[in-house]
Amino acid sequence: MFRVMRSSPRFSSVYQAVSAAVIWFLILAWAASAGAGITANVKTETLPNGLKVLVLENHKAPVATLSVFYKVGSRNEQVGKTGISHLCEHLMFRGTKTLGPEQFSKIIQENGGTDNAFTTADFTDYFEIINARNLDVPIKLEADRMANFDPKGFKAEKAVVMEERRLRTEDNPEDALYEITKAQAYVEYPYHWPVIGWMNDIRHLTLKDALAYHAMYYSPRNSIVVAVGDFNAAEVLKEISEAFGSIKNGPEAPPFTQTEQEQKGERRVMLEHAANLPAFDISYHVPNLRSPDAYAIEIAGEVLGDGKSSRLYRDLVTNKQMVVDVNVDYDMTSFGPPLFTVSAQMRPGIKAKDVIAEVEKQLAELRDKPVSAEELRKSKNLEQAEFVFGEDSIFQQAMLLGVYQMLGDYRMVDQYIPNIDKVTVADVQRVARRYFVKSNRTVGILVPTGLLPHEAAGGKQGMVR
Repeated sequence: MFRVMRSSPRFSSVYQAVSAAVIWFLILAWAASAGAGITANVKTETLPNGLKVLVLENHKAPVATLSVFYKVGSRNEQVGKTGISHLCEHLMFRGTKTLGPEQFSKIIQENGGTDNAFTTADFTDYFEIINARNLDVPIKLEADRMANFDPKGFKAEKAVVMEERRLRTEDNPEDALYEITKAQAYVEYPYHWPVIGWMNDIRHLTLKDALAYHAMYYSPRNSIVVAVGDFNAAEVLKEISEAFGSIKNGPEAPPFTQTEQEQKGERRVMLEHAANLPAFDISYHVPNLRSPDAYAIEIAGEVLGDGKSSRLYRDLVTNKQMVVDVNVDYDMTSFGPPLFTVSAQMRPGIKAKDVIAEVEKQLAELRDKPVSAEELRKSKNLEQAEFVFGEDSIFQQAMLLGVYQMLGDYRMVDQYIPNIDKVTVADVQRVARRYFVKSNRTVGILVPTGLLPHEAAGGKQGMVR
């Protein structure tokens, strides 16, 4: 399921404490109130310049959110120019032909709103949350910086990005391990490099590079504008059309043709890095939601690593006390072929090979023995409940609509709960046997070389702003 963070915390134990009956009642209530789902009430229009607009009225609170999605992320970059997607995101806050640096955010704040942006491997999103009566303010501002990109202080902002990389990755052992494991897992596909880019590439990026990249990828035909909130949809559609309709397209972006060949053998990588504790990442190549297997993989992740009642947590954290914590990450809304990753940080004195052997035992059990009907229902309930609770946020509604539209059709959002419900015991066992095998995995192991400096910080990469 799409989550707000690419490496988001797993489902809260508070929700897991809710009985299955109560969760199922909430899901049924959602289905009854939503009818065909949130997309039934979406109004959509494609402007003559190719820009796609999605508008959804939500009158729960007098607020609105505007998201402008650009279908460009680090996977669109070229060798030697990595990190330019994220750098462009920073530069979008550094002024236009009509506004000075940081003036965009100042105007939003003066009108009682908040704004931010983030870059992923697949897309870049700029968003504002504001009093619905003032939604015209971010609409005009976003149109301005799409059409009139003119950043000031390029060298200073590039230095900020380089420092961000140092803090988030080079000084953070878990991020550094994730980065090198991912680079080993992907040989051909541009997920090989990190969203933030390689340091040497960032160092050599120029303002000319940024302007050319913006002109190509920040065009109306490569964009989606989503508005959700307490407003009249027809009026907002008109405002967006008037603000963005006259913006011209830049050069057409080259077609994306990269693929990743099937992995035929385990890959391993060791990272020696200052760290307080050893850690590991185990990643398997899996398909995204374009495959019918995606929903069964989602449930397999729930069974293995979602919360304190999951198999890996009970085994490794509670019972054997081998690791500090264990996480399972899978993003089925990845545009390209995603990874299913199990990661953990060992307790002092515990060897990585011993914990990895325990993980393999749990995966073998998933392959060899069907999950119980009770465990399957619990996992479905938790996944569906998380989706329902998430949709209570207008920001999350805008995110879902935008991401699914970029994947092909925003209406696919309403298929999430029914498709999760269709997953069978046999489906979970089948995907475990197909994908969670040694020949399809990449193992990264962090070997501490000394204590981590107190100042080091970070968190696994994904959204980097």
